[in-house]
Amino acid sequence: MEPTNYSIPFVPEQASTFAREVDILYWTISGLTLLFTLIVGVMVVTFVNKYKRGKVADRSNPQHDNIKLEMVLIIIPTILGLGIFAWGAKLFVEMRTPPKDAMEVFVIGKQWMWQLQHAESGIRENNELHVPIGQPVKLTMISQDVIHGFYIPAFRIQYHVVPGRYTSQWFTASKVGRYHIFCTIHCGTQHSEMGGFVTVMSRTDWAKWVSNGGNSFKEPPKNFAESGKRIYEEMACGTCHSNDDTEKAPTLVGLYGRKRDFINGPDVVADEDYIRESIINPYERINKGYDNTMPVYEYRKEITEEQLRDVIEYIKSLGFARANEPAKVPAIITGTPQ
Repeated sequence: MEPTNYSIPFVPEQASTFAREVDILYWTISGLTLLFTLIVGVMVVTFVNKYKRGKVADRSNPQHDNIKLEMVLIIIPTILGLGIFAWGAKLFVEMRTPPKDAMEVFVIGKQWMWQLQHAESGIRENNELHVPIGQPVKLTMISQDVIHGFYIPAFRIQYHVVPGRYTSQWFTASKVGRYHIFCTIHCGTQHSEMGGFVTVMSRTDWAKWVSNGGNSFKEPPKNFAESGKRIYEEMACGTCHSNDDTEKAPTLVGLYGRKRDFINGPDVVADEDYIRESIINPYERINKGYDNTMPVYEYRKEITEEQLRDVIEYIKSLGFARANEPAKVPAIITGTPQ
């Protein structure tokens, strides 16, 4: 691997499919700002100099209105403003809507490091992220402590990483190379040291990297769902949660994507955030027909963020149901976790 270049250019490289359009929008807004600032500045200086006290100037018959000028000053800025808004809204929606075939990477922010793990291969990296060129990548992010900001300047993406809630962003790398990762929110005394690098590889090099288990991962890759199954069994979750709804607890089979009804809150569709909250704060929402009998697992003492992620992936593997549709039930033994 080539030596890392730690220099930070004034304008980062354009290394993602978003970068070029983001830059064009940025420079367009900057150019229009400078243009109108210049126009206003020139007019202010001109009229101040022309009509300042003691200056000989024709002040007779002053004109108080000019319909043509007023319409120009209203219509042109309005058109420009709406055009910039539509352009920015389009780009925003594109940047917030990952494609269905995106490769998923889980990101956990900690004081003061980034922990990243590839969902498909299980390869784990610290302050490093290896991705193939031309492949959409979705980052599912959460913080273990305080608010962080995951920022890759060369890709023109940045989003908050917050405790207690999953956030996401995505990108498609368009240029092979090695690019900076920064934290954009002051997160403590070593905030400036919280960084890393994204390495964009060719498809061939990426396949070799994965087959070798990653440069920094010596043990065999582990699937999130398999890890979550083991945690599920160790915590004896199957004692209450089985194939079907029972008096003890509702089934977790087909939970993900299903509408849930509560006695103490509005209905929601079960997603990652709901499952996570139900594990560490089960009394926040209690399902109809049940009491608050589920034990509370103390966050970061009895269960960590990595374990929560793995358990959530295991529950998702038990079946997916669209809201208000029957679940697709896999073959598991009643009363025993799969």
